[in-house]
Amino acid sequence: MVELSNTQCKKAARLMTCDFYPEEHNLKTEVCVFEVWDIPWESKSTLLNQKCQPAVDPKPVETNKVEFLSLSTSKPVEETEDFVELLGQFKEFMVRYNRTYSSQEDTDRRLRIFHENLKTAEKLQSLDLGTAEYGVTKFSDLTEEEFRTLYLNPLLSQQKLQRSMKPAAMPHGPAPPSWDWREHGAVSPVKNQGMCGSCWAFSVTGNIEGQWFVKTGKLVSLSEQELVDCDTADQACGGGLPSNAYEAIEKLGGVETETDYSYTGKKQSCDFTTDKVTAYINSSVELSKDENEIAAWLAENGPVSVALNAFAMQFYRKGVSHPLKIFCNPWMIDHAVLLVGYGERQGKPFWAIKNSWGEDYGEQGYYYLYRGSRLCGINTMCSSAIVN
Repeated sequence: MVELSNTQCKKAARLMTCDFYPEEHNLKTEVCVFEVWDIPWESKSTLLNQKCQPAVDPKPVETNKVEFLSLSTSKPVEETEDFVELLGQFKEFMVRYNRTYSSQEDTDRRLRIFHENLKTAEKLQSLDLGTAEYGVTKFSDLTEEEFRTLYLNPLLSQQKLQRSMKPAAMPHGPAPPSWDWREHGAVSPVKNQGMCGSCWAFSVTGNIEGQWFVKTGKLVSLSEQELVDCDTADQACGGGLPSNAYEAIEKLGGVETETDYSYTGKKQSCDFTTDKVTAYINSSVELSKDENEIAAWLAENGPVSVALNAFAMQFYRKGVSHPLKIFCNPWMIDHAVLLVGYGERQGKPFWAIKNSWGEDYGEQGYYYLYRGSRLCGINTMCSSAIVN
């Protein structure tokens, strides 16, 4: 913070040619806080921001203390103005998502990752065939590897681990033009799996919540933590498969509520109690890979557990996402979610997908994916519990 006086000098005037007589001209003294970017490779500093207010009791300044944001990168930035804009975006990101880093080195590293992710989002944006907007999200300071490790599920691509299920009965008629189970009361509020690869558990409980509602008319929020702790065939935060989760629930005898068996985001000892079972299932089925048949089954029976390649989801903000196949390999599925409906926006058919990354992700926690082109492998692992 420094104390200064307004000289009324023009901005273009040089100090040597601009008179500075604040006392003679009776000018006001202000107290200012400056945010300065130190550019070590150019031996200069750039003013990023300043905030000033009138000094209540002007007095001689004994020391000048200026806060410097030292961001050392491996090579000079060609366009200083662009980099200053980047710093502003990064600062806004840190404030919005309450980010703090352990050291200056870590801050510098996260800034570089943030910069690379912005370029990836821009590439997704320029090549997207839908109406989606990509950009800064709460995952923008994570590398692709970190994002996959913390939030995704590598086991989904290992088909040999999947338990075989009987095929679902064909729907009785064609799919209506649109359907949304949120409008019919079968979908609980968006949840947050946190830094745990337990998406498979959220996908399965969401499906059972819907099936239980369709059969009983009651919507209850079911426990993902029960599966994380008690499903011995899967790997808790290390990933899992819906087919295994259905079988685990059948063997356990049902599912407790979220209230009775609350989510912690880490594996603990199994604390399941049969006395607290709120919902049960009788079996599970695998759906057709035809998207029209999936839509018809969903409209007739309830939300569907599915999995997809989530690469584009890291930077998704809103709209109907239609990434190119090079960004969304359908054979590399790594995230389990819940299909709750389908429809059309601005001529783009879509799937409405309930995610498990909190309400501050995407559109109030939802991801909208183009429907009809088997994008991102959305049709490859569709399943549901059966409640008789």
